[in-house]
Amino acid sequence: MKIFEYLEKYDYEQLIFCQDRSTGLKAIIGIHDTTLGPALGGTRFWNYESEEEAIVDVLRLSRGMTYKNAAAGLNLGGGKTVIIGDPEKLKSEELLRVFGKYVEGLNGRYITAEDMNIGTQDVAYINMETDHVVGLEGKSGNPSPVTAFGTFRGIVAAANEVYGTDDLTGKVVAVQGLGAVGYTVCKHLHEAGAKLYVTDIKKANIERVVNDFGATAVAPDEIHKVECDIFAPCAMGAIINDFTIDQLKCKIVAGAANNQLAEEKHGQMLKDRGILYIPDYVINSGGVINVYEEIQGYNKERAMNRASNIYNVVKKVIEISKRDNIPTNEAADRMAEERIAKIAKTKAVYLGK
Repeated sequence: MKIFEYLEKYDYEQLIFCQDRSTGLKAIIGIHDTTLGPALGGTRFWNYESEEEAIVDVLRLSRGMTYKNAAAGLNLGGGKTVIIGDPEKLKSEELLRVFGKYVEGLNGRYITAEDMNIGTQDVAYINMETDHVVGLEGKSGNPSPVTAFGTFRGIVAAANEVYGTDDLTGKVVAVQGLGAVGYTVCKHLHEAGAKLYVTDIKKANIERVVNDFGATAVAPDEIHKVECDIFAPCAMGAIINDFTIDQLKCKIVAGAANNQLAEEKHGQMLKDRGILYIPDYVINSGGVINVYEEIQGYNKERAMNRASNIYNVVKKVIEISKRDNIPTNEAADRMAEERIAKIAKTKAVYLGK
């Protein structure tokens, strides 16, 4: 790939390659935009098939964080890290501490956190070498409860738009993915009176939700075909694609998974089918809200209140979608871009320092 052409196309600021032979570290840090503040985004440890795949992923994810942070009303830019390799074989204290030194070298331009295959112990190792890391045990900790609560609030906002009420009693919700976030989303939905159809690639996760919430189990490749009011993707991305989109039997798609649309065109396709899509980076922003509160001086109640406001952010996205007659994924981008543009104007004021 022609890296500088890609960087110029979406106006990235930096792409940093980090290597350490002794630990096997091969990391790429992407910083997309720091107009609103330091770039924040988690570190993902994944066994990519190629270096190019890793580069594309970190660029895509860092840009996504710019929009997520802006849409959530946070004073943060967008960044991300990918570490290349099998985490089961390669991940170690030494590797993570070396990575922490690279983060420290950016002098606060980038703040990292948990992501796929990076947990609270891992960020503790990174924290041994840098303070530019959030999601630490004893501070904001595991962000999944706040992510799940924010997702639930977004689902309620969508239901209010489509059905005219916040009441989910009797509403049928098909949930794909029952990990830490998906399980807690199911808990909130169950307590709100919804009827659940669920699936996961792990049998134990399905059994837990069936036992705890009286859910009905569905095969993984059948969940998007369930006749329901709301489809909630909470697993891997690209679930809304050319193959699945015609099989949806719902009025709302709203879940915690990242990158739910395989391609941007699928947002318009959902709109054309009369299905309300709640953009992933808007509805699942509870996690980044949680770690932002850590930067401010962590307060759990404040984090939950801000996550609850995702209801109002979703409503604003829907309003822009109607105003401009565009699909909601484009409306969310427009909302984020408008905020970045407004703040950028304030940066033009010389402070005389």
